[in-house]
Amino acid sequence: MSDNGKNTKMGQDFEAARDQWLDSYKGQLPGEKPRYNRSGIEVKPLYTPEDWSPDAYLPDLGFPGDKPFTRGIYPTMHRGRSWTQRQLIGLATPEDYNARMRRIIDSGATALSMIPCNSVYRGYDIDEVDIEILGTCGTTINTIEDMETCLDGVPIGDMSVALNDPSPFTLLAFLLGVADRRDIPWSRISGTSNQSDYISHYVANHMFFRLALGGARRVFVDHVQFANERLPRWNPVSVVGQHMQQSGATPAEAMAFTLASAIQYAEDCQARGLDVNTFLPRFTFFFDISISFFEEIAKFRAGRRIWARLAKERLGAEHPRAWRFKFHAQTSGVDLTRQQPLNNIARTTAQAIAGILGGLQSMHTDAYDEVLSTPTEAAAKIAIQTQNILREEAGLTDVIDPLGGSYYVEALTDQMEEKIMAVFDEIDAAGGMFDAVSKGIVQEKIGESSMDFQRRVETGEQTIVGVNAYQDDEDVPVMPLERPTQKAMEDQVKKLKTFKSERDNSKVEKALAAMARACEDENDNVFEKLVEAASVGATHGEMCACLRRELGFGQPMIAA
Repeated sequence: MSDNGKNTKMGQDFEAARDQWLDSYKGQLPGEKPRYNRSGIEVKPLYTPEDWSPDAYLPDLGFPGDKPFTRGIYPTMHRGRSWTQRQLIGLATPEDYNARMRRIIDSGATALSMIPCNSVYRGYDIDEVDIEILGTCGTTINTIEDMETCLDGVPIGDMSVALNDPSPFTLLAFLLGVADRRDIPWSRISGTSNQSDYISHYVANHMFFRLALGGARRVFVDHVQFANERLPRWNPVSVVGQHMQQSGATPAEAMAFTLASAIQYAEDCQARGLDVNTFLPRFTFFFDISISFFEEIAKFRAGRRIWARLAKERLGAEHPRAWRFKFHAQTSGVDLTRQQPLNNIARTTAQAIAGILGGLQSMHTDAYDEVLSTPTEAAAKIAIQTQNILREEAGLTDVIDPLGGSYYVEALTDQMEEKIMAVFDEIDAAGGMFDAVSKGIVQEKIGESSMDFQRRVETGEQTIVGVNAYQDDEDVPVMPLERPTQKAMEDQVKKLKTFKSERDNSKVEKALAAMARACEDENDNVFEKLVEAASVGATHGEMCACLRRELGFGQPMIAA
């Protein structure tokens, strides 16, 4: 961030006009309280050349696709390469998933994003948990057969697939097995391990955390190394700021924690001997887009600028592709309300515009009824068409970084950068993200920010339409998606038991034993052995259980 041109004296005429306006403003709003955004930055009523000058253009903005990347990571941005539309789909059985996924693609989705069942996130097979919870928030995927059913008719050699697949990445193993069955070279498989960020799971998604912190670190690096060597179109790293922000971190804190995690992962890969210019271009990021419109835009612009600097100066990356800050974003589910749920369409639209103007590379727009259940198909289609309208009708792709040069946006981008770096430096001083999380520092900061926001809502300082203001006793009822029938889930459990009885169990036992031995040998690759186990019929729960025995059970620290 440059100081060139900041606080420029504009001359006596400017100062006189400014003072006259300020007197009028204060006269009409005497005793007005300061306003702050979610990151604690004071928002002034007006911004002028005193706050940002075009003299700072080259050092602070530059041009799209060039340093410092504030205006975007590609020269043409959305004018030449629109964002991909990734609607998260997770529903009941693999057959149900496949049917809806096909219809969602027909509605305009250009890439897939798969969410497994709650039981899968926890690291268990469906025959190990209470049947009532199965399929209620995602798809029951326990075997390579399940994955094959999910992807029936999907050209996986041509369409990108994002897998919400926490460590040890069993869904990717199943996907590679399906590719083998279809004689599709792994070199054609593209997509992202969308939940590879084990640190964010440890901090904010305790249910997702299957392995002890150190064990998850080992599997993560093995997974990155495997992908770099064998999967040239796969992005093995998605650093997830969304979890942190949805748990209560401010936008600035979420960006800082995400950048600190990315540095931790990159340095861990470098310690393994991996080339930063090879693995870093395939780092991706995943963020929440809150309703704080300009703050989110500034968050993304500042994050791009900081990452380019860190990648080059701290990590030593020499290739410009390694400086790119590629990110997926999802409109914020925590901003949606159960009260007056149709208002969530407006919230999602505002969040989506902020993400687009912030320069994202792919996006999921939430359905208005996600606060009630897995989205209904009708609501999911509205969410998709929201993106289509913004891209095709609203003209949001016509101009690259259209808010660039705005006195407010540029000043706010600089202020967000300062906030982000202050938190980043605090984490760095604690020994990096791994150590800071181990000590509970990150959890404590998120807890404090979460409590502060809740206080603002309860006192009315933060307005939530339909919740603490503009309430309506005659709210329009919205019917949630029906839960999967117990019979459907019982049939799925029976199918799994049949699969286990008919497979070659001697091969499964041998493969799981090889995976266990790999955990004890730093020169062996645990994820490679997991892929081999999945291909011979090992289930998700069996592979997770094996690694838990060898690497420890995940027990996240919750800050008091």
